[in-house]
Amino acid sequence: MTVPATMKCVEISTPGGPEVLKPVSRPTPKPPAGEVLLKVAAAGVNRPDVLQRYGKYPAPAGASDLPGLEIAGTVAALGEGVTQLKIGDAVCALVSGGGYAEYCTAPVPQCLPVPKGLSMVEAAAVPETFFTVWTNVFERGRLKAGEIFLCHGGASGIGTTAVQLAKAWGARVFATAGTDEKCAAVTKLGAERCINYKTEDYVAVIKELTKGDAKGEGTDLILDMVGGEYVGRNIQLARLEGRIVQIAFLKGPKTEVNLDPLMRKRLTLTGSTLRARSVAEKGAVAAAVKQNAWPLIEAGKVKPVIYKVFPLAEASEAHRLMEADTHIGKLVLKVD
Repeated sequence: MTVPATMKCVEISTPGGPEVLKPVSRPTPKPPAGEVLLKVAAAGVNRPDVLQRYGKYPAPAGASDLPGLEIAGTVAALGEGVTQLKIGDAVCALVSGGGYAEYCTAPVPQCLPVPKGLSMVEAAAVPETFFTVWTNVFERGRLKAGEIFLCHGGASGIGTTAVQLAKAWGARVFATAGTDEKCAAVTKLGAERCINYKTEDYVAVIKELTKGDAKGEGTDLILDMVGGEYVGRNIQLARLEGRIVQIAFLKGPKTEVNLDPLMRKRLTLTGSTLRARSVAEKGAVAAAVKQNAWPLIEAGKVKPVIYKVFPLAEASEAHRLMEADTHIGKLVLKVD
C-alpha cells in the first residue's frame, strides 16, 4: 500500500467554537515502534473532542494535537517490531488523538479487528464508548447480573452503549434523558424505564419502581456524566453497598454534598478517565472488550447507534450538532 507524503485532516486552529475546526494538509505521520499507521475510513466524534476544541482537554504529551479518539480503517504501514498485524488488516482503534485525518497512528494493543457484520462507519463508533463503558461499568463499577443499574445521559454514545451492554449482562436497567423522544429510543435499547429529567424526579421514580426489590429500593450502580447536583442525588438513590462511577461533569465538578449516607450505606464513589492511561492499561481494556463485548456485537445483541454521518471536512457541523444535544447515539466522520 502506497502511503502519500501528505494527508488531509481537520485541526483546531485556535481554541473556540465549532468554526475553529479547519480542513488542512499536513505531513502523513510515520508509525513509531509498536504502532501501526491506519488509512482512516471513519472517525467517531466524542465530547472530549469538543472540550479539546475549547482548550479544556489538551492532548497527552507525545500525542497528536488533532482531535479524534477513535477510528476504523486499514493498516497502511507497520512500525518497528510489529508482527501482530499486517498491511491491509481492517481494524478499529482507540487513539490519544489524530483521528480527524486520512491517516493516523495507533498502538497495536489498542487495535481490534472490525467486528463481523459492522461497516467501517459503525466500527469507528465502537472504541471510545465500548472501552469507556467496559472499564467503568464492569471493571470499576463491578456490575453483576440481577443488579439495578442507572445510566445518566442514556441517549448519548456512552449511554446507548451502556444500556445495551448492561441489559445483555442481565442487569435491570434504568436511564435518564432530556426529551420524551430520547427516552423512547433508550427504552427500545433495553432500559426498563428512561426518565425525562426535565419533567420527572429520577430519584423518586426509581425508588418507587424498585420498592419491591429484595435488596431494597434504589440502585446498585450509577454511571454519571452530569456531576453538579447529581452527585448528591446519586448518593441519595444508591442502596446499601452501591457504587457511583463519575466519568464527566457536564454540570460542573463542584457541588455541596451530604456525605453521611455515603458512610451509612457503605457506598463507593469513584471515577476515571481513559485518555491519559498507558498503552498497557488501554491494551488490557481492549483485550477485555474483545473477549466480552465482541461476541455480543457479532451476534447482533449489541450495536453502536449511529445518528448521523458527516464528511471529514464538515467536522465543524458535527460539533455543532453535538453541542445542540439533540442527537441519539453517535456522530461519525467519514473519510473519503
